[in-house]
Amino acid sequence: MQLVRQKEKSVVKWHRKGALVLAALLAAAVASGCAATPERGGGGGESAAGGGPVESATGRQGEAAPQAGPGRAPETYAQKVAKKQAVRALAAKRWGLAKTPLAAPEPPVVKPRVTTRQGFEVRDDAGLPPVFTTVPTKEKIVFLTMDDGAEKDPELLRMMTELDIPYSAFLSDYVTNDDYGYFKKMQRLGVTLNNHTLNHRYLPGLSAAEQEREICGQQEKILKHYGKRPTLFRPPYGNYNRDTLVVAKSCGITAVPLWASEAFPDRMEWREWDRDLHPGDIVLTHFRGKEDWKGSMPDMIRRVMKTITDKGYAVAKLEDYV
Repeated sequence: MQLVRQKEKSVVKWHRKGALVLAALLAAAVASGCAATPERGGGGGESAAGGGPVESATGRQGEAAPQAGPGRAPETYAQKVAKKQAVRALAAKRWGLAKTPLAAPEPPVVKPRVTTRQGFEVRDDAGLPPVFTTVPTKEKIVFLTMDDGAEKDPELLRMMTELDIPYSAFLSDYVTNDDYGYFKKMQRLGVTLNNHTLNHRYLPGLSAAEQEREICGQQEKILKHYGKRPTLFRPPYGNYNRDTLVVAKSCGITAVPLWASEAFPDRMEWREWDRDLHPGDIVLTHFRGKEDWKGSMPDMIRRVMKTITDKGYAVAKLEDYV
């Protein structure tokens, strides 16, 4: 706090009465200076350097600062998205993407009702988890999912985090059990870890009891290592029967998302006849590397994101909709 100096044109001598008056003036100046100095962390009023005297709205030193107005309004979703997109644009250049990924719309307050795709039904399937390849929505969004867990590329974690691209993992224990920590890091970064069975076996060829071990056993593995049983399950190879869905429901599965297209580092493969994306499509890829593919996982992301962005789609988080 600085005292505000009082100036006189001329002072010849001091006497007792003058000293008392001056003391009163100084006390008033101190009080005024204190009132003009803002509290730490409070509203404005300091000089740019932070050390000069405080000026009021009228420009005179020593006067109390005007009372702060109402607090700043919280950011809207659009404002948050704009900031994220600016950061994304820089990350896209660093990671060699052809274009900046598009921003997904705000997730729905109420999730859409998902039903089994026509032709994917099993007998007496009332009450069983729905099997689908596309989530019902009119938004130009798709969902990126990754299966099994064989490749554990740390560059993938960095890339997806910096680009802020959501994705969902469907894990099989037989390829994740050598490094549970990798997927724990992924979970901490906001990725949901879902069920893809213990050993990636062809489920229709197994008995109901064997399927229970594969599906419910993986539920327990994920609970043990990651603290939560999944609600989403993807059968290996996309193959299932009625026993599969009955067993899955018995241990907490509520939905069975398959896929409408599949991404590789060098190509896309399509389920639909028009070889195109559609609102709500689920895109499959795998945790694979150069030993299995013509490229790395970051190469695959560059490829699939070029396809998605070129077609005017954004990637949304599957669990926000299912």
